Amino acid sequence: MSRRLQADLHVHTCLSPCADVKMSPLAVLRRARAVGLDILGISDHNAAENVPAALEAACRYGLRVLPGMEVTSAEEVHVLALFDAYGAVHELQEEVYRHLPGRNDEETFGMQVIANADDEVLGFNPHLLIGATTLGLGEVVQAIHGLGGLAVAAHFDRESYSLTSQLGFVPDDLDLDALEISPRISIEEAVRAYAPRLPLIQSSDAHREEEIGRGRTTFLVEDVSIVEMRKALQGKDGRRIVR
Repeated sequence: MSRRLQADLHVHTCLSPCADVKMSPLAVLRRARAVGLDILGISDHNAAENVPAALEAACRYGLRVLPGMEVTSAEEVHVLALFDAYGAVHELQEEVYRHLPGRNDEETFGMQVIANADDEVLGFNPHLLIGATTLGLGEVVQAIHGLGGLAVAAHFDRESYSLTSQLGFVPDDLDLDALEISPRISIEEAVRAYAPRLPLIQSSDAHREEEIGRGRTTFLVEDVSIVEMRKALQGKDGRRIVR
């Protein structure tokens, strides 16, 4: 039986240098439950080391976490990668690290905190997570799909780090699953402004607790899985996005 599930698929933790250091996996899941979410995509910049803690914390609050990452392509386009299991996003993380130059400077870019599900600091990520990989946009999407994930163009409506800002269009040969818009614009406004050929979702891109859930998408699905969510995006077998 299909259920309506509220999802915010683009949420950062304290692993992202631009996120509030208070955004521990536990704090993120606590806030997500408080604002009525059912599904959360943990999508830190170019890394996924806080996903295991988020998965553990999710069990305490009755939410489902989709392991994810926000990958920055060589063109400086942000792409959301979402998976069913940590193993897949861990593989993507290793591929990203092989193509991510530079080391983090905490004074310039901020701390990159790796935490556990009990709000304890385990360490600090040394990579320059705020930077761009040397992977082209097509290579990023191909890598995500090769691991069974969803590839979504992040904050499509924004004037930085988006397909709109960096390329000015959606390449016909780019095999994306959806376009994401930010909370600053409605789905109806996005359709009028961009006439997109791909499905639209809305997420928060939360970097602070109060932002979690400000952008969300309602999925009509039978369970929480990449297969079900892909069907909803495509409007197949009775699954759909509810407007």
